[in-house]
Amino acid sequence: MANKSLFKTLAGKLLPVADTKNSERAPAYAFAPKHALAQYAATGCMNQTFYATADEQLETVLKLALAVEPEFVARTALYARSKGAMKDMPALLCAVLAARSPGLLAEVFDRLIDSPKMLRNFVQIVRSGVTGRKSLGSLPKRLVIRWLESRTDEQLFTGSVGNDPSLADIIKMVHPKPHYPSREALFGYLIGREHNAAHLPEVVREFEAFKRAPKGEVPDVPFQMLTALPLPKDAWKAIARNSSWQSTRMNLNTFKRHGVFEDASMVDLIAAKLSDAALIKKARAFPYQLLAAFQAATDVPRAISEALQSAMEVATENVPALNGRVFVFPDVSGSMRTSVTGVRKGATSAVRCVDVAALITATIVRRNPQAEVIPFESQVVSLKLNPRDSVMTNAEKLGSIGGGGTNCSAPLQQMLDHGDRVDVAIYVSDNESWVDAAQRGQATQTMVLWEKLKKRNPQAKLICIDLVPNKTTQASERADILNVGGFSDAVFDVMARFAEGTLDPGHWVGVIEAERI
Repeated sequence: MANKSLFKTLAGKLLPVADTKNSERAPAYAFAPKHALAQYAATGCMNQTFYATADEQLETVLKLALAVEPEFVARTALYARSKGAMKDMPALLCAVLAARSPGLLAEVFDRLIDSPKMLRNFVQIVRSGVTGRKSLGSLPKRLVIRWLESRTDEQLFTGSVGNDPSLADIIKMVHPKPHYPSREALFGYLIGREHNAAHLPEVVREFEAFKRAPKGEVPDVPFQMLTALPLPKDAWKAIARNSSWQSTRMNLNTFKRHGVFEDASMVDLIAAKLSDAALIKKARAFPYQLLAAFQAATDVPRAISEALQSAMEVATENVPALNGRVFVFPDVSGSMRTSVTGVRKGATSAVRCVDVAALITATIVRRNPQAEVIPFESQVVSLKLNPRDSVMTNAEKLGSIGGGGTNCSAPLQQMLDHGDRVDVAIYVSDNESWVDAAQRGQATQTMVLWEKLKKRNPQAKLICIDLVPNKTTQASERADILNVGGFSDAVFDVMARFAEGTLDPGHWVGVIEAERI
């Protein structure tokens, strides 16, 4: 008889062996280049995170973009911009295409570079030289000129806010030819050259007149153009009254600072605007944006705070309900305490990874009242959420706990210990598990325990939502396991399709490959 001590059956023996190490030097599974590029594009903001510097992220993305075909680079950029509302990464991938496949860049340019901010990002990245060239080149230059020509005078003027480079800098670089008097005057005005003031667009003439005598009706321009002026309180009320939904959300503290909320009627007006369902849907407001506004507006009238909570309920009402028994595992470990968009001097978001994990969890609970929540760090953290509480309230509760190491398998162990039945289990984490590190040559503990749960629940599915730029996972991709990155509404859609069994066999990468070029 064979030696049983040598040839005994090993738990998890047929599971894939961990093939790399994560940022904590613990065993993990490496994403394929396409999946890794998608992960960085959907979560990366080119700022320092808990585990990586901005330079390290840039180097990784450039290597990954060279490891896949240009068509996938283009599709990833389109997904990150249109579904994830990202800015820096799509612009970087555009710059990669400018060097690798200019013709393909021409096909997707207008869909990716869809705002003055995106145009400035693209030009800045190309001219930095990081993608292999320091000048725009003939085709990208023509694309930028076409972008300028497709905008109205008013759009160019109101889009001229911002620097490094400014819109004026870009005009100087590409030398667009004005085709009518108002455009010729506008270009001269923007770049500081001689121009015929009588031919300037009406909005520019109104703005210049207001600058000379800041009284009367406030011109309809971005408020950033007005902040250097000695505006009276009534002018700031007019600015607040005319602001778009997004601009209002972003500038609540500015309005507070300038006395707008001292007028009760203005408080009512802004609260009504923020909670207007039609305006929220038109602005395509993401839950993340509302959480950021709620956290930043710490000293505004109660009606404003309540309006933001009402807006959150509207913004999350389209999150799909999941069938069956649902469990959510939010990571509340110490590494989740860093800003979800990374650290940037003077502009670091107050919204942390743990806050977004809490928000996603609270949203799922709101739509799936029977869902069980198991927060974890080094071990499971005990917390009860009331599904009838607002999304914002539950997100705040979750965001206030935890802070230890990372043990991704802890929730699975608790479920096994309790004999829980599961149909869908959802991790919201940075995937940097190390407390439960596997032995060399074995599967991760997350995979081992998930396999045990699968024996009890053969139809169960595991979804791993990663909130940070990452190249590894604790759960290897297969038919019952989905790895998806990001914190936009697109994640909920992909998650629901996977749970329903209607997702492409390529899972999340398949969704990106389906993007139309």
